[in-house]
Amino acid sequence: MMELTVVNDLPKGVQSGGDWDAVVLVAPSGTETDLPALAEALRRGRAADAAFDEGAPRLVADEALAGGRLVFASVGALAKEYDDVRRYADAATDAMRRARDAGAKRPLLVVGPHDGRADLAQAVSVAALAAAGGLWEPLEARQHGDPADVEPVVAMGIASLDGDVEEATASWLRAVEQGRRLARDLAGTEPERMAPAGFAKTCVEAFAGTAVSVEVVSDLDTIVRDYPVLSSVARASFPVERHRPRIVRLRYTPGGDVKRTLLFAGKGVTYDTGGADLKTGGHMAGMSRDKGGAAAIAGFLRTVAELKPEGVAVVAELGLVRNSIGAEALVADEIITSHAGVRVRIGNTDAEGRLVMADLLSHLRVEALDAPSPVIFTCATLTGHAALAVGPYSICVENRPAREQGLGRRIAEAGEQWGDPFENSRLRREDWDFIRPRTKADDVINCNNGPSSATPRGHQFPAAFLLIASGLEPHCHRDAVPPLPFVHVDIAGSGVVGGDWQHGRPTAAPVVAFTAALLE
Repeated sequence: MMELTVVNDLPKGVQSGGDWDAVVLVAPSGTETDLPALAEALRRGRAADAAFDEGAPRLVADEALAGGRLVFASVGALAKEYDDVRRYADAATDAMRRARDAGAKRPLLVVGPHDGRADLAQAVSVAALAAAGGLWEPLEARQHGDPADVEPVVAMGIASLDGDVEEATASWLRAVEQGRRLARDLAGTEPERMAPAGFAKTCVEAFAGTAVSVEVVSDLDTIVRDYPVLSSVARASFPVERHRPRIVRLRYTPGGDVKRTLLFAGKGVTYDTGGADLKTGGHMAGMSRDKGGAAAIAGFLRTVAELKPEGVAVVAELGLVRNSIGAEALVADEIITSHAGVRVRIGNTDAEGRLVMADLLSHLRVEALDAPSPVIFTCATLTGHAALAVGPYSICVENRPAREQGLGRRIAEAGEQWGDPFENSRLRREDWDFIRPRTKADDVINCNNGPSSATPRGHQFPAAFLLIASGLEPHCHRDAVPPLPFVHVDIAGSGVVGGDWQHGRPTAAPVVAFTAALLE
């Protein structure tokens, strides 16, 4: 990962002959500065180009500046009702790539003023994370070529025209980007390199020597016994050793007293064929990204490993499976008893993510019963309905105890501030009714037999299924003893840029929002 450094001596930082080889200014249109060298470059750029404050990043050659060049990217006037801090993220991404393409290896990112607006308070950090994320290149590319050529930028300075940037901010950004980088690598890497065994191996390597412990469960008999619904999804993969399922357990325990416990279940479907309900018509392309939920949780734990928060224990179970097809494949109409003892009837084998997470959640439920102030989360690229309903945003669906604590609202507010936005959805009685058993032979149905994108409340009712199949449902009622707050997070729309599962770059959502909302 490239070095991130705070630069508070801006007059020296922007001048030629110093530590940096380009100045990248991300600021509102019309921004002025009293830094002579930078002010002159802006004047010359505007004199030569009437569109200087609009559109794509502009490159200005100026020998007085670091590296002899300025890349300016406007965030616009920020006057529209829908403008938010992501304007800084978008501009920083484009500008930093332009500086890289111009030959910069040590660019200085300077973020322009935001007039004290509360909704733009994190503009510098958001721009820095976006710039760093925009320079990430896939693991396959780094393994194939010279990393120095694939990712040539080795260091980035971070500065603000609004005043000094605290060193603590840089430390926080380094930790978050470390986690996001792992999340991108896990989510974005093709399905053979990052088959269940490869995903687990990458986690072991990523957490070696950190404050987070890693346990990998690979024994098939153990997985079949302890994760029966999860293992049914993976059943057709058993004959291929590298495709066999893995459970990865991650655990962070603080040095002092534990006051809060965060427990996460992550969907890690390393390739989703749809199973017997096969994806057809070209819809299988991109399904190596169906491990984005587990990838995001692993990334969040990597950030936790760097920040070492006090008083917060963090536990995660990642279910890594390949939803393969074959003679042993799971089929609709089967009834499988979950770890929680719930009889699950299969309505659609392409609704496999909730099956994977149900057993993980059940194990976390057991642990939560003895944990201080527990909150349980699932994170998954779960439904096409999520992307259809809210586009490129993550979604929170809470049970009653979580809603009463305002957990979804807290995550959404943090996401808004940090450019990792959320929409919140509400569980309703129709969600429970949709998955009710139709006979006395089963307790719950995992899905209807149509696509979620064509099913009313297609991203909400899976949360109800998860609560029932995992045994969490009795802990949701008003008089539950004990109540267990649960938040389901669907990142099917936010997990890749532009919703392009085949070619879009992984976003690492919601690592930033989780870090800001849950660790502060």
